[in-house]
Amino acid sequence: MRDLGTGFGYLAKGQRWAAGHGRWLGFGLIPGLITLLLYAAALTGLALGADDLIAWATPFADDWSSPWIGLFRGFLTVLLFVLGLFLAVITFTAVTLLVGQPFYESLSEQVDKSESPDGTAPESGLPLLRELWISARDSLRILVRAVLWAVLLFFLGFIPVIGQTVVPAIGFCVTGFFLAQELTSVALQRRRVEVREQLALLRANRMMTWGFGVPLALSFLIPFVAVFLMPGAVAGATLMVRDLRGENELPPQQPGPQGGQVQGQVQAPGPYGQPHQPGQPPQAQHPQQPQPLQNNPYAK
Repeated sequence: MRDLGTGFGYLAKGQRWAAGHGRWLGFGLIPGLITLLLYAAALTGLALGADDLIAWATPFADDWSSPWIGLFRGFLTVLLFVLGLFLAVITFTAVTLLVGQPFYESLSEQVDKSESPDGTAPESGLPLLRELWISARDSLRILVRAVLWAVLLFFLGFIPVIGQTVVPAIGFCVTGFFLAQELTSVALQRRRVEVREQLALLRANRMMTWGFGVPLALSFLIPFVAVFLMPGAVAGATLMVRDLRGENELPPQQPGPQGGQVQGQVQAPGPYGQPHQPGQPPQAQHPQQPQPLQNNPYAK
């Protein structure tokens, strides 16, 4: 349960970061506003045409007596709109990230620079068009997974009692997980982490992922809220990625000559890798091959 709170804490930290950097907050609102207009038009069309679509899809019910035909088709109409809303919540983030790739890339990079001890941020080193292609490809893969879950939950919704209680809860957990994956992918792609490794990282920290993504999924059901939360959500996802990959850990310190701590100071090596003792002349050493750095998060 503590991991749930930790995940929610990252979401809150991201919103505070965005609120404290007003220029980046306004910069990150642009893609969300564009996507919101597109989704509002699509959902409005679905709401207006859902009745006709359900009537066309259920010709076998034309001869049913009232009120059963109305109840049956009314239930399917509501279920269809809920399914469309479910897909809209899941895909809103993916489409917004695709539309606003340059915007959120810059925002995530700025978060990295503000949190990094040396003020730097990881870079993929890939051209913009290549990054857009990778983002679109990975988003499509996640969308296919999300649609499969949506279809499964749609049919499970017909089960009495369970379909009205357990299934919606599972749906929000699934939505929250995929939202977290889409948002963390902005920072992970700059670190050259493939989508399979991204999913494995989030599955290994499933409770934290739900703590971050499920409250965000619930808030996205409120009109216009998603637009204003997106910049902070990208910032919070970047903070979560940094901690999951251990990038906020300080390098170890070496003891100084008076017993103090001197960061970055290295003793001259003695023979066979033993430290050189002060006051004694250095002895001949066997040459050693340099060893590569281990656990370097930017080596990937």
